[in-house]
Amino acid sequence: METAQQSITINSFEFKQMLEPLIRRVIREELKKLIHNNPNIFYVDREMPLYKDMEEISIRNLENKIELFAHDEVWND
Repeated sequence: METAQQSITINSFEFKQMLEPLIRRVIREELKKLIHNNPNIFYVDREMPLYKDMEEISIRNLENKIELFAHDEVWND
């Protein structure tokens, strides 16, 4: 029994739109695995500016005051 092959044509913009969420998901999953397997890989001291920024983001998240920017605004595509 023969099977028919199908092909689709997409432009580079459509390809990017499809690929970007996949790449983000893969990176997120790999980072989760890395942190789970190596819990001491990241160290942030309370006096570090990054700690204070993360603390502020956490507080704003609890208050539902986080403003997210569109991809184009961040990366200027």
